[in-house]
Amino acid sequence: MALLEASGIGKNFGDTKVLKDISLTLEQGEALAIIGSSGSGKTTLLRCLNFLERPDTGCIRVNGETMWDAADPATQRESEIRKKRLHFGLVFQDFNLFPQYDVLQNLTLAPSLLKMGTKEELEVGAKEIIKKVGLEDRINHYPCQLSGGQKQRVAIARALMLKPDILCFDEPTSALDPELTGEVLKVIKSLKTGNSTMIVVTHEMDFAKNVSDKVIFMADGVIEEYGEPKQLFENPKSDKLKAFLNNALDV
Repeated sequence: MALLEASGIGKNFGDTKVLKDISLTLEQGEALAIIGSSGSGKTTLLRCLNFLERPDTGCIRVNGETMWDAADPATQRESEIRKKRLHFGLVFQDFNLFPQYDVLQNLTLAPSLLKMGTKEELEVGAKEIIKKVGLEDRINHYPCQLSGGQKQRVAIARALMLKPDILCFDEPTSALDPELTGEVLKVIKSLKTGNSTMIVVTHEMDFAKNVSDKVIFMADGVIEEYGEPKQLFENPKSDKLKAFLNNALDV
């Protein structure tokens, strides 16, 4: 049984159909990269999968449990949706750290509010994760004292604190200077070896090609191609994917 199953996902904004009948599966420990041009629906798909947007059609299951069914209002209550979001760890383009808290506090705030452990237990867990992302010497620093790459590593560590089933990254390096991109991608790659399950919306073709287990190429709100990286990058079938790769790999 797949960890994540999505079927028939559709999303409209007014008269604009942004997602059209999207279906996919994700197994435990897999990394899925979602690539495509701006406006193709990548971020909207990610936001629908973790309920930051509510799909207009379709069904989403995690570990066999129905998280969302557009035809069943019982799955759409806000109190239930808040709980279901905990299955997903979210890492955004612009970090979204709390500026008034230091690194340690940024990691322990949410699990403390959710009563996931004592203050001492949470701090021990946070310190382990902070070490994992290579920021133990920044543990008492505030976001304003960190570089962009360091902020994004804190954001990744904060997502890990909630022990999500699936980690979701929305263009995690797009707000970074090129020299800082590598340090963030290195952390994401290390999570892959740790058997984390990940969905990564990315414009980093090397990551999509060499780290992910599956790649989705989106165009005009549909999945144009879906398969293993070798297949998509070395033998693309769609003219749209061929054109996209020619442009992306020439940059």
